[in-house]
Amino acid sequence: QIQLVESGGGLVQAGGSLRLSCTASGRTFSNYAMGWFRQAPGQDREFVAAISWPGGYSNTYYADFVKGRFTISRDNAKNAVYLQMNSLKPEDTAVYYCAATILMTIATMPSDYDYWGQGTQVTVSS
Repeated sequence: QIQLVESGGGLVQAGGSLRLSCTASGRTFSNYAMGWFRQAPGQDREFVAAISWPGGYSNTYYADFVKGRFTISRDNAKNAVYLQMNSLKPEDTAVYYCAATILMTIATMPSDYDYWGQGTQVTVSS
């Protein structure tokens, strides 16, 4: 079992930046691939970014709507994964969740993930 706690959300103006953090506790963090998802009111949870760690080499993958603006990274020594969000837009407003999967590969479907954090609210004003 792994426990995930997100932080770093808040209110920001359009064009601004936020850095989300997700700290893991429990089992060996490096055994999991990690992802970020988001969910706006009345909408399904959608994939944002993922990072895997096969053989010590980091692989990343992004949803098209965040490419060039968001960056996912991880620090296995700190049991943490980050989402740096730049050039934020009002349509990025959502609750952002981090998730962990034992698949140890890039995964984009919520059903691929085994553990979830409680979420952190990101609000981008126009």
